[in-house]
Amino acid sequence: MTTPQQDRATQGGEPRRAAGQAAGQQQRPRPAPRDGARGGRGDVPGGVRPLSAFGAADLDSAGGKGANLGALLQAGYPVPDGFVVTTAAYARVLERGGLADRIAARLAEAQTADGVDAAAAGAAVRAEIAAAQVPAELRAAVTAAYSALGGGPVAVRSSATAEDLPGAAFAGQQDTYLNVAGADAVVDAVRDCWASLWTDRAIAYRHRLGVESAQVRIAVVVQAMAEAEAAGVMFTANPVTGSREELVVDASPGLGEAVVSGAVTPDHYVLDPGGAVRTFSPGRREVVVRAAQGGGTVEEAGTGAADGRRSLPQEALTELAALGASVAGFFGRPQDTEWAYADGRIVLLQSRPLTALPPAPVRMNRFQRFMAPTLYEMFTVRPYPLDVTAWILPGPGRMVQEMMTELPGARLDFAAILPEVDGVVDRFAPPAPRPTWRTLTAPVRLASRIRRYDPAAWRGDPRLAEFERRVADLESDRLADLAWRDLMRIPHRVAAAVDLATALRVDYLPAAGLALVRLRLALRRLGLSALFADLVAGARTRTTDCNLALNELARRVDADPVLASSFAAGDPQALVERVREAPELAGFREALDGFLAEYGHRETASALLLSAPTWIDAPAVVLGAVQGLVGGGADPRPVDPPRRAVEQVLDHPRLRDRPRARARMRRRVEAARTGTAFREDTHFEFTRVLPVLRRAVLEAGRRLAAAGVLHAPEDVWHLRLEELERLDAPERVAADRAGALRERVRLRAARRAEYAGAPMIAATTLFPDSADPGDALAAGTPGGGGRATGRVRVVLDGDAFGSLQAGEILVCPYTNPSWTPLFQRAGGVVVDTGGPASHAAIVAREYGIPAVLGTGSGTAALADGQAVAVDGDRGRVTAAGGRESP
Repeated sequence: MTTPQQDRATQGGEPRRAAGQAAGQQQRPRPAPRDGARGGRGDVPGGVRPLSAFGAADLDSAGGKGANLGALLQAGYPVPDGFVVTTAAYARVLERGGLADRIAARLAEAQTADGVDAAAAGAAVRAEIAAAQVPAELRAAVTAAYSALGGGPVAVRSSATAEDLPGAAFAGQQDTYLNVAGADAVVDAVRDCWASLWTDRAIAYRHRLGVESAQVRIAVVVQAMAEAEAAGVMFTANPVTGSREELVVDASPGLGEAVVSGAVTPDHYVLDPGGAVRTFSPGRREVVVRAAQGGGTVEEAGTGAADGRRSLPQEALTELAALGASVAGFFGRPQDTEWAYADGRIVLLQSRPLTALPPAPVRMNRFQRFMAPTLYEMFTVRPYPLDVTAWILPGPGRMVQEMMTELPGARLDFAAILPEVDGVVDRFAPPAPRPTWRTLTAPVRLASRIRRYDPAAWRGDPRLAEFERRVADLESDRLADLAWRDLMRIPHRVAAAVDLATALRVDYLPAAGLALVRLRLALRRLGLSALFADLVAGARTRTTDCNLALNELARRVDADPVLASSFAAGDPQALVERVREAPELAGFREALDGFLAEYGHRETASALLLSAPTWIDAPAVVLGAVQGLVGGGADPRPVDPPRRAVEQVLDHPRLRDRPRARARMRRRVEAARTGTAFREDTHFEFTRVLPVLRRAVLEAGRRLAAAGVLHAPEDVWHLRLEELERLDAPERVAADRAGALRERVRLRAARRAEYAGAPMIAATTLFPDSADPGDALAAGTPGGGGRATGRVRVVLDGDAFGSLQAGEILVCPYTNPSWTPLFQRAGGVVVDTGGPASHAAIVAREYGIPAVLGTGSGTAALADGQAVAVDGDRGRVTAAGGRESP
């Protein structure tokens, strides 16, 4: 009895070779062919051909696995010989007796509004295939090929036409059968592989990637079984750090099934390109999978302990490193491989593109090391092409460029921060401004602006009034009534409005920055530099006003038993429906509408993401925050830390009995707070344009989908603004042009799917302190002083705001102003991203709670209910007692 082995999930990502580049171009030297590596036989009739007959261009007939292995075998790599039962053989079986029509009918019967019911469709189709007869000529061809291979034990591996591809690895979706013995058993295993194309998981996976199940075909690779002493996987780049100069090997005794299925904790090696071991973690050998006598596999009990022994000798590691580097060069990108060590040699069992791979580490200068952790807070989600072209570059990106040009006189290309591959942003490149001749005259420009523009008076500037007028004009447009050309003008009208906000920032920031510098210097002279953060935290901002308004909504709930009952029982999305529809909640509905009218433009994810909804588009986020505040009775804006800091400064011996010096220090504190408020409030104002710009884009997507140009309105995010602007009205787009657009969307969506799970920059690059936390659970940069102990609450996005309970340790991937209400309930904060100047650090200091920033992986390392101690002075999170139930 054979046992199925599911191919494992993988991680990584790398740009494809240029179109038309041969597989062997720009490759590293590869090993000479071993004896017997090439099949050498002619084609066998009946849809069966030698594995050596296939190459990288034979995806349609051999599937992804077969094409890759055939290419390696042809090139002389140590791949076990074998044969392929082609996709044509599978297609012929489906055509016999109307099986293809019956499968199509089964899929149609399982169709739902959201796609195909995978469980219903999968069971029905698998039953059809299990009952199908393998044609005599195909059975004879498989038997002959098996006999020519030697008639011994073989591995029978599924190889679909939509697997082992960039953006669609299909890892774990089809089955492999090991140690299959006998011609009849091989034929049965081939049929079982065909059926595995229709597992529930495979159908659901294809639906998620937008791959039509009816268009997928499957081949089957049959190879001589490698009697492995040890086996495992090798990534030809480091999937954690992104380093292309390291190879990562997981190995364990016996067959590789134990490693790829997760049944064993393997030996873990990180190798340099020459095979030298940089780090080694011994495995536990919980089980050992071996070939069973007569076919199939058996599990033997292992030691279950990490005894420090290595599964592989050094010469095998050296050979693996050389093979890995060569195979990556052969395919033109990092690879995820499976291998076995048998009879003193390494054989390759599989190679596919390494997906979800972080960008390669970069060397950063001092400015990049300082700024990148804070900037990355806004880039934790990969922007779409329309995010970049309709908002980031003409809006906040242009704002940053103008500030760099006008103030320090530096050159900064914001587009270089977000380099693209095939129309999709593939990484975050920390900015590196370069000085220009204007840098020499920067002091003159700064001095002029400092004299002319007092941040305390910015709200009286006529440019702010003009900005507000333009925003009101944009909001008054009925988008559904606009002609296509007028709709396409909205992004430019938005950019012109943001230019006014940019001008305000450029003019008023110098004085704001000078006020902060003066306060810091004054505190340094007094030996009180540690109080700087608390002193500037006392500024009243629009975020403060927003938090007060949220608390007012929460107090309404506290005062109304009907409201309180609704908020206690419902999740935020259900609350939205109830608030919108229940007559008895009319008063709260009116208050919520007023709140959203004032603050609904606040971002849910990042001010740089047009594609992410704002609060007015996602009121569940607001109601989740209110849920977290209900019953708390907390002051939304604690003032004790700033007040105590001011009193401590004024009580300094050098100020205590000097009224004029004390008054001067008060003015410096107030000026610094005003500067801090200016930065926060201009951010609040310029993002007012986000909702209307987002609605305009979605209206364009709706029209294009209604006209059949796009499959769905949300596909519009995969297009660039200039591509939309070149279109006539959607109903006049020619069929061939529409088809080209849909194909462009499909390719970009596939590229984006390839990057799913891959950060835009490796955490170890941004936060080197987090790479080795030592005996801590997580470590990073101190962000807010003090120490707190509590239960962990992991909050990944706004949908979970209501889950945070008073005193819990908030653990999150990033923060922005939307997260501020949570800080008044949290006992401490742990954030994957950010630095001392990030939003989380500023707000944590404002609320007087400890914070650890830039942990890199705090959300993965910590779990709900875990009791931890957060040390905001040292930047460490450690265990505190046992685990508590959430």
